[in-house]
Amino acid sequence: MPPPLHATSSERVWYYSFRTLCVLIFIFLVGPIFVIIPLSFNELPYFTFTPEMLSFDPAGYSTKWYQEFFTEDSWQKAVQNSFLIAIFATLISTFLGTLAALGLSRPEMPFRKTIMALLISPMIVPLIISAAGMYFFYARIGLASTHFGVILAHAALGIPFVIITVTATLVGFDHSLTRAAASLGSSPTRTFFVVIVPLILPGVISGALLAFITSFDEVVVVLFVGSVEQRTIPWKMFSGIREEIRPTILAVATLLVFISIVLLTMVELLRRRSERLRGIRS
Repeated sequence: MPPPLHATSSERVWYYSFRTLCVLIFIFLVGPIFVIIPLSFNELPYFTFTPEMLSFDPAGYSTKWYQEFFTEDSWQKAVQNSFLIAIFATLISTFLGTLAALGLSRPEMPFRKTIMALLISPMIVPLIISAAGMYFFYARIGLASTHFGVILAHAALGIPFVIITVTATLVGFDHSLTRAAASLGSSPTRTFFVVIVPLILPGVISGALLAFITSFDEVVVVLFVGSVEQRTIPWKMFSGIREEIRPTILAVATLLVFISIVLLTMVELLRRRSERLRGIRS
């Protein structure tokens, strides 16, 4: 989109300079991804482009690293752990985060700002500090090195995302709808599921997807709280880089990139749907 016709010379310079800077920042952030993807199809077990790859010779490309990922037992065990932990952590964080957001959205809630700050603190506190604190706490109560302990730890990291997205959905919520439902004889439970839930559902699903991504990609907390039995995909990749560098890691990274793109696209579509719903109500 070009600048408006009435823009001055300085405004045009700023317009194109700003967009050039944005493109350069985007390339800087996304550039490593464009390197990882073709290297994951390398025929040889190297992390560099071979002459065959640079000349686009089909003999220099192979999908054997993807086949190794889908057939090796250690990788499949890590996949099972990642999905198991992420799904249950998402369910817990979505349930608790939604309830917290509904309570914090009420103006009569005492100490609302203080409670909100405490609940979203996992997003602010450095992850290494949270991981160390979780380890010492879970070790005392016997939850360290257990699947349930890792699930609770990841749920604590996902709750802030659910609270923020649901709270954003509840901004400008028309409470006259709930009063109208009550005046028509609807019970509080029925009002919640029939009136409130459909309106906040895009925010709930967006928060759940963000919580799932957070759990699925998290490695620091699981290194502290988990054990070999709870080894996830990021942990497997981290240990693989330290112990045995193989292009299988690049194949897994490529798959994770595409999964993240799909989930973030869903989050954006839900965000737009939520905005349309608020526009209809207003």
